[in-house]
This record gives sequence, structure tokens and C-alpha cells, in this order.
Amino acid sequence: MNEFYPETITSLPEADIPFKGVKGWLSQGPDHQIVFFEIEAIGEVAAHKHGAQWGTVFKGEMDLTMGRLTRTYQKGDSYFVPDGVVHSAVFRQNTWLMDFFADKERYKAK
Repeated sequence: MNEFYPETITSLPEADIPFKGVKGWLSQGPDHQIVFFEIEAIGEVAAHKHGAQWGTVFKGEMDLTMGRLTRTYQKGDSYFVPDGVVHSAVFRQNTWLMDFFADKERYKAK
């Protein structure tokens, strides 16, 4: 993938993400996390749920499904997944996005 994030982001701890083709850099708060993702065209991320999540797409595209509604998010679009809502995503192209997780331990550092 092409370098997108500046060194100030890529010098953050790398998140331990269980999906091949997904990298993330973790900014840890006392009661939340922010993860800067770099996602290859990996296809579908299976349905799952967790605490509230808010994010913004910086580059690329993501199809996000919540319930029966699927919406495509592109550069500059923001989204919100409420606490406990089952959701899935599809990535058909390389995508860079940032997610704020209300779960303080959504991801561990590598």
C-alpha cells in the first residue's frame, strides 16, 4: 500500500488486529481508543458488535451495513455505530480511515 499517514501517526503503537490486510495505529485514552486504519481490499469483515464507534474515511471506500441498511462511505464521510449494534463492512479498494471506539480495550497494542 502507499504511505498515507505521517510519521506522527505511524510512530504510535501498532494495534494487534486479527484481520489479514489490515494495519492500525493505536491512540489509547483512559476510557476509549482511536485507531488509524490502513485496510487493503480484503472484502468482507463479518458481522460483529461492540461499544459505540464513530469514524471518518480519509481515502478509499467502505460499504457499512447496520441491520438491513447498507451505505457506502467515501473520502470525507463520517459514520456512527451505536453501542451494541451488529454491523459488517466490505472493502473493495485500499482504504484509510479513523475510528473512535468507546471501548477502551477494543484492540491491544502489538
